[in-house]
Amino acid sequence: MSPPPGKNPPPPPGEQVAPPGGGVGAFGVGAVVVTGLGLVTAAGIGVDATWAGVCAGRSAAVTDPGLEGLPVDISCTVPGFSARAHVGRRSSLTHDRFIQLSVAAAREAVADSGLDPRTWDGARVGVVVGCGLGGVATWETQHRRMLDEGPQAVSALLIPMLVPNMVAGHLAMDLGATGPNLVTATACASGATAIGTALALLRDGSCDVVVAGGGEAGVTPLMVTGFAQMGALSRRTGEPAAASRPFDRDRDGFVIGEGSGMLVLERAADARARGATVRARVAGYGASADAHHMTAPDPQGAGVLLALRTALARAGVMPDEVDHVNAHGTSTPLNDAAEAAVLRKFLGTGPAVTSTKGVLGHTLGAAGAIEAALTVLAVQHGTVPPTANLCHQDPDVELDIVAGAPRERPLHTAVSNSFGFGGQNAVLVVTAA
Repeated sequence: MSPPPGKNPPPPPGEQVAPPGGGVGAFGVGAVVVTGLGLVTAAGIGVDATWAGVCAGRSAAVTDPGLEGLPVDISCTVPGFSARAHVGRRSSLTHDRFIQLSVAAAREAVADSGLDPRTWDGARVGVVVGCGLGGVATWETQHRRMLDEGPQAVSALLIPMLVPNMVAGHLAMDLGATGPNLVTATACASGATAIGTALALLRDGSCDVVVAGGGEAGVTPLMVTGFAQMGALSRRTGEPAAASRPFDRDRDGFVIGEGSGMLVLERAADARARGATVRARVAGYGASADAHHMTAPDPQGAGVLLALRTALARAGVMPDEVDHVNAHGTSTPLNDAAEAAVLRKFLGTGPAVTSTKGVLGHTLGAAGAIEAALTVLAVQHGTVPPTANLCHQDPDVELDIVAGAPRERPLHTAVSNSFGFGGQNAVLVVTAA
């Protein structure tokens, strides 16, 4: 029997959910807070521009001249981004775009935190970045050059521009951060996995500050063709702004996007001691694997449910305390259905749910970090952004999906979901400061 609307079923036998305030994420010993945010997305460059864009609920998808002639020629790219202007001439020549976007977002996050890389102890500062693809634009460009002009035309910088770990390496160089330096690759959960990894580094004392997030620039002809061939992309090429429609009855796939989201994370006691402005707390993290299929989600959602239970338990939060969910919500038929079923089963119809991919597209390895940052902003401002293009909510999606306009309401506890190919699941719990 289904629980009454707004109510949540008790955990099944053997499943324990920690009582409120009882998790390692409770404000106090072990608590981790967000003191800085940086965003570079298709809605705009900077936190303010991105937040305004997602709250407006208008899709950033457009016809992309760089994809002309392909089966799918629409994307969500960052408008007006100039590597030379935003991260410097050297970066414009030596970094792949996924690194450039990430450097810009990280600089904004660090400036927002009030920390000064010129004076901090770099050995106590870690960098963890999620990335699913790496420098695919460089790979494609250099491969064409080799075929057209021969091996001598290939850049000597091909490898350092291509390999994913260089995004964290370049951030460390840019910020003078000599502590742990990691890149996580869990497909479209990569950015959320990076933030979960950062929590562990802070809680075990390895770092005092971690710059964590994700960056991706996968809007290239080969990548778009690959996603199109597997049926993951929307075919509404004649109406790009209406193509990404999470949880809508007529959804047919996602719109590929690019961008970066970065968070500065510190222990609450350290942030208080230096008088920092705290935006929110990252109170819990849960990860799991579906162990089901290389691309399709488990229709029963067992892995997602495990990650969600784990994140809430570690945060010391009961299911009926969740006010808001930033859903993975890709606009693909299978993903949205499986995620909605798990949320309905475990959280009921109480939380206000949104998917910001309707505006920003799917930024792949950066999505989890961008959406974690947006979840922080939602909690901070008491505002749930609308899900773009939700014209006819799928009747099987029995959730309170916010659509049309932002919803103002007090938010204390929110969840950000991220799932990836290979059955990778990552869930973050964000609570008010």
